[in-house]
Order: sequence, then C-alpha cells, then structure tokens
Amino acid sequence: MGIKAFLSKYLANFTVSKMENWKVNAPAAQEKVLKKLIKAAQNTAFGKDHQFQKINSYQEYKNLVPVHDYEDLRSYVDRVVSGEENVLWPGKPLYFAKTSGTTSGVKYIPISKQSMPEHIKAAKNALLCYIHETGKTDFLDGKLIFLQGSPKMDKKAGISFGRLSGIVANHVPAYLQKNRLPSYEVNCIEDWEQKVDAIVEETIHQDMRLISGIPPWCQMYFDRLIAKSGKKYIKDIFPNFKLFVYGGVNYEPYRARLQESLGFKIDSIETYPASEGFIAFQDSQKDKSLLLLADAGIFYEFIPTDEFFNEKQTRLSLGEIELNKNYAIILSTNAGLWAYSLGDTVKFVSKNPYKLLVTGRIKHYISAFGEHVIGEEVEQALLAVAQQEGVEITEFTVAPQVNPAVKGELPYHEWFIEFRQTPLDMSAFSLKVDEALQQKNIYYKDLISGKVLQPLIIRLLKPNSFINLMRAEGKLGGQNKVPRLANDRSLADKLEQYII
Repeated sequence: MGIKAFLSKYLANFTVSKMENWKVNAPAAQEKVLKKLIKAAQNTAFGKDHQFQKINSYQEYKNLVPVHDYEDLRSYVDRVVSGEENVLWPGKPLYFAKTSGTTSGVKYIPISKQSMPEHIKAAKNALLCYIHETGKTDFLDGKLIFLQGSPKMDKKAGISFGRLSGIVANHVPAYLQKNRLPSYEVNCIEDWEQKVDAIVEETIHQDMRLISGIPPWCQMYFDRLIAKSGKKYIKDIFPNFKLFVYGGVNYEPYRARLQESLGFKIDSIETYPASEGFIAFQDSQKDKSLLLLADAGIFYEFIPTDEFFNEKQTRLSLGEIELNKNYAIILSTNAGLWAYSLGDTVKFVSKNPYKLLVTGRIKHYISAFGEHVIGEEVEQALLAVAQQEGVEITEFTVAPQVNPAVKGELPYHEWFIEFRQTPLDMSAFSLKVDEALQQKNIYYKDLISGKVLQPLIIRLLKPNSFINLMRAEGKLGGQNKVPRLANDRSLADKLEQYII
C-alpha cells in the first residue's frame, strides 16, 4: 500500500465524521447557508435591488426574490462580464463557466473564490466516502484519468473562462497530479475525436485504476482502446482498473454496454456536478441515490414539476419536500446566483439523510397533448422492455408527431432509437414499450385509450447516428449530452436523415 492510500483512510474517517454534523439536520444547515448568503451579498447591486437588508427568514426571501432563469439574470450577468464589481456577489468572479443554452445561446455562469473550493471538496469527498465504506484504496496507487474539456482558459474583463471540467482540471490537488492523465498537452486538444485518440495512445500501456467522465464519451474511449489493442475487454488492457466515476447523464441506458466493454463488474460512483454548483454525490455502494450537499454554499428550493409552468408556484425549502415526488431544483449560491432555476428535476428517496435521484430536465418533456411525460418515465419504460427482450440500445430520443404525414392518422410519440442489437419483432417490441409507458404515466394512458394518440412509433437509426449528428453540430464530447426527449421536433427533424 502506497503512502497516499495509507493516509487516505485516516482522512476518509475524519471527513465522514465531519459530514455527520450537517447530515443529521440538513434543513437547519440550509437555514444557516441562506442567512450567510444574504448577509454576504446585501451590499451587491442585486442585494440592494431585492432589499436583502430586510430579509430575516425564508418566507421573506421568497417574497422579495422571484425565481429566475438565465435570461432573467442576464442584465446582471452582462454587467459582471463587462468587468463591474459587486453585482451578484462581492468583488469579481474567479471564473466564468461557459455553457450552451437552448434558448440563451452562450451562458456565462460565475464561479467565485468561495464556490470553487466547494466543487473540489465535493469531488474529493465522494472518493473519501467510498474509501470509508469499502476500505478500498488501491486506485490511488495507480494512474487516474479524467475525460474532460480543455483546461485552456480565455479571458473576459480580466476574468478567465472555459468549460467547467476544464476549469476544475486546473484545480486537481497536487497529491494527485503525478498520477493524473492525460497530460496537459493532450488535454488541451480541442477536437474531441483527435483528443480521444491521443488519450488512447497516452494511456493504453499505463496502469489505469480510476476513470472518470460522462458515460457515452467514456464508451467512445473504451471502444477505441479495444480497437487499438486488439483485446476483447478493458479488463485485459487495464487489469487493475478499480473505480469508475461518472456524472452528467443517467447511467442506466449505458450500463449494459459499458459493462460488456469492461468484461467485469466494477465499483462506480455517480456525481451531480453543474456549472452552477456541485449538488450531490453517491456516498454509498449500497444504493444508487445521491447525498444532497446541504452545507456547501448552496441554498436549495424545490418546485413541484406539475406547477413549474404555472403563474403561481409553490416554493419549498428542503425541510418541506415530500418523498418520491418530482421537483424542479432551484439554487441560490455563493457565486451570486439567486433563486436560479437549474433546469433539472429530482425526487427524494430519503430524508435521513436527504438523498435524491435525478429524474430529468424540466424542459425535456413531452406534453403536446397534456400528457407531461418526463425523462425518467421514457428511460424506465424502454430499458425494462429491452432487458426483458435481451435487446441492447446505444442511444435514443423521443419527440411528439403532431401532424402525421398520412391524412386521418392519429398523432403519436416518435422514438428515434439506435440499437446495438435490433429486436426480432419490432412491432411487438414497440407495443410493449408503449404499454410500459402507459403504466408509468396515467395521462398518456388516458390519451391512448381515448384515441387521442395512437401507440408510439419507433424509427430505427443507422449505427453512429447520434455521434454523427453531434459531430455535425460541433457538440461531440466534453459535457455535451443527447436530450432524451423534447416537446418540439428540433432534434427529431435532424435525425430523420439517419432513419434506416
């Protein structure tokens, strides 16, 4: 056992013990976070505009600070981007995380000197919780790889900006730097496919023990490793590979193929980072839920998803949530985001401690006919049938077809699926998926039984359709993800060219 692995057990015990201080009463920890945030920002432009000096309770905060999306905050963010100080948070941001929005174009999310350490601490603590529970430290004695964006930064008004994963790459702790791959030069390659090929060359003969990244891009890395080496499984290339850390998308649609590529079952840790803040991570191998970080400079609010688009919304603090109910998650952060709608939906599965599952995106839904089908429902319906039928799926997305080409034909949900192994009877498979979705969503079931909709229709896509589309859109790799479903046909229409 190396010195890092040896010392990590002591650090893990200390960290987990310290986390218990806020885990046992997370709502109280949240009250302290809100008071601290308001006090720190009361003399900022936003704080003055929203009378922070008058706020002494969560109810007063709700009364004075409405829920915002990026467009609502844009006038403030633009002032920060132009170099003005004390706008959303005291001073200037340490970084801007550059992200792409579907309606806002490029977004600049501020990261402060107070919020940056929380990103690093959360990633570190996820590993320490794993060590504490399992006692496994071998992964620290070999090489670690983080498939991420370029660490090269640009500047706006003297403030560095780039992708979140690239920003974080500049803050990897010194004790991990010697173990870390890829090299800085390879990590700076902008073209994703060139970068993956260079990472393969640099890592194929190394003792890789921890691999981290978004599942579909890790799969691309594994595919190219196998092709380059001539081996059948990743275990034959990296026999000491111990731990897979992932986030950004639901792992389940990728699990079967990743496991097949690996050739063995591996421990994994799911994380929930966002440019706006590191929200949660899997703290136990015994269940898949994620521990909400209640003492990390973020105050959380929750809006029931069925109310989110209403003029009047119910805003709940952590202590007011109900289990197994879908909520849109709202953040106020120590980087100056206030009642900010993150766009994600979550449901809590535990209050002791507060643990959640990410269920989708609030804007990634289908409700063209009032059904309000969400990502969790389509994923679970498809994967359950695929498992029963022994079918493997590479990628998929769903969109409504409101105006069928055939006159008199009922509208339907159109599923674009890239199969790795196609069902023997596609009609039977489609009906089973439709029935499974009806069981998940009563409104959809009523529309089918009421002959408002016809059962879903599956379009088979050519191999690599989603990769080719992402490449054409300039969205291959990094933090880019394929939306599982949409209420419009912007993605669906582009995929029609790939239909078999």
